[in-house]
Amino acid sequence: MMARFRWTLAILLIVGLQNSLLADDEAQKKRFAQLVKTLSNVKLVGNFTVVGQDQELTEEEYTIKKVEKLPEGDYWKIHARIKYGGRDVELPLDLEIKWAEDTPIITLDKVSIPLLGTFDARVVIINGKYAGTWSHDKVGGHLFGTIQKIEDSEEKDEKDEKDEKDEKDEN
Repeated sequence: MMARFRWTLAILLIVGLQNSLLADDEAQKKRFAQLVKTLSNVKLVGNFTVVGQDQELTEEEYTIKKVEKLPEGDYWKIHARIKYGGRDVELPLDLEIKWAEDTPIITLDKVSIPLLGTFDARVVIINGKYAGTWSHDKVGGHLFGTIQKIEDSEEKDEKDEKDEKDEKDEN
């Protein structure tokens, strides 16, 4: 009788654990799908500050074409166009995204971005907005703004603009 009870209890625990893991997997799939929807074909438009400098807010803009989960760990490939410090660079970035429950946090720890430098940052993405902190070498500050969907025609205009700029640079 006692052995039957133990087996029944063990089976119930295994089934419960299995159901819990399936629920966690479904919740993760939902979070990932929401992140892809939130950060694909968008512009992050806002401002940044530099700690210790008394200045007006500086405008910033990042265009993200798409994001895709990489197979390893918490890494995602973010296809981005970054306008920073007089530079305009388009490249894929493999960045770590951590989660605080359902809230994604883009995490950079000494990430080298070609032509721009090495950065540390924590950027929270929530409810159509972004906010966080950043550092580049010995300077750092805050950043914040809104996430705006790109209309197809606007995206085409940007591409044409970049192609014209590249053509001028070649001549």
